[in-house]
Amino acid sequence: MAKRIGMEVSIAVAEAVKLANTDVIAAYPITPQTHIVEHLSELVADGHLDAAYIPVESEHSAMSSCIGSSAAGARTFTATSSQGLALMNEMLYIAPVLRVPIVLAIANRALSAPINIWNDHSDIMSVRDAGWICLFAENGQEAVDMTLASFRIAEDPAVSLPVSMNIDGFTLSHFIEPILIPEQAEVDKFLPPFKPMLKLDIKDPISIGLLGAPECYTESRKATDDVLWASKAVVVKAFDEFNKVFGRQYNVVESYRAEDAETIILLMGSIAETAMTAVDEMRDQGKKVGLVRIRLWRPLPEAEILAAVSKAKNLAIIDRHAILGCSTGPVGLEVKSLFYQSNEKPNTSNYIVGLGGRDVTRDDFKYIYEKASSGQAQSRCEYVGVYE
Repeated sequence: MAKRIGMEVSIAVAEAVKLANTDVIAAYPITPQTHIVEHLSELVADGHLDAAYIPVESEHSAMSSCIGSSAAGARTFTATSSQGLALMNEMLYIAPVLRVPIVLAIANRALSAPINIWNDHSDIMSVRDAGWICLFAENGQEAVDMTLASFRIAEDPAVSLPVSMNIDGFTLSHFIEPILIPEQAEVDKFLPPFKPMLKLDIKDPISIGLLGAPECYTESRKATDDVLWASKAVVVKAFDEFNKVFGRQYNVVESYRAEDAETIILLMGSIAETAMTAVDEMRDQGKKVGLVRIRLWRPLPEAEILAAVSKAKNLAIIDRHAILGCSTGPVGLEVKSLFYQSNEKPNTSNYIVGLGGRDVTRDDFKYIYEKASSGQAQSRCEYVGVYE
């Protein structure tokens, strides 16, 4: 039976990686994900996890090592943040095309400059097109559950793609929360031993990742895109099977008090819990407001997003990353595009919040509701909470 323990979320993620019987961890420390890989190194050193721990000299080397170990048939994990993810960039684009099911935990942190160690989503948005399946957790329990689900999704024979599991840096990664840590037998029931779709064999050596000439490059990219789109069905199935084993249901898009809402706030990540509190307070005042959270960012669950928000009169899209020189944030850009050919679409506005760890409060969401429900035209996304 699962035990409820007060635990730092980063440590809990490491414990989930241990329960997954991971074979290889290749890692380089960077704030605010360091506690994840530090705890994993302790678990390996103390004999609690039978795995190879590779202390590399950079994040680029970490992902390079992960690609090699996964291709050799090892269940593989790493973690990073911000500039570390940026340094991995070259290898991040290689992993999906090679179909290596690595799991990567990202403690989301702002990219420089100026130098900032706190949370926003600029790091993951910088690599949104790399071809990874991308999940977001809202709290510590979900971080544990999404870590286990990530291995199940990545290693499914119909997928065999890498997965990034995102937690907000500091505002989630360093918080201590009551978390249900499952028993090993439960995890083993949900997560079978890794059976790689492709595996390097020293008895039959081959070369991988060779030159993609114009005659085959487009086909390679399309094949990766096709399997990424097809992975959504596997994500849904994995979430359903997770519920059968652990009794917690997740969905690719989730709603809160949105059934009859005239104005819906749409977002991703841990600020959803603050937003839900704001929604409750506004509902008590008779305001018809609801919340929609995107849990699966890649592949984008287009039909589910449309179904969740299309009945609303107003839609306020929240971004935690600004595309400089563009009038819309990344979530706003993609969600707005879904309505391009729709005859029935809400009045849509886009708001940038919480950059570089700036607090996002209930009052911020109430302000966003008032602006969105007014129906005022918006030529550019609005930065909320900017100091005068």
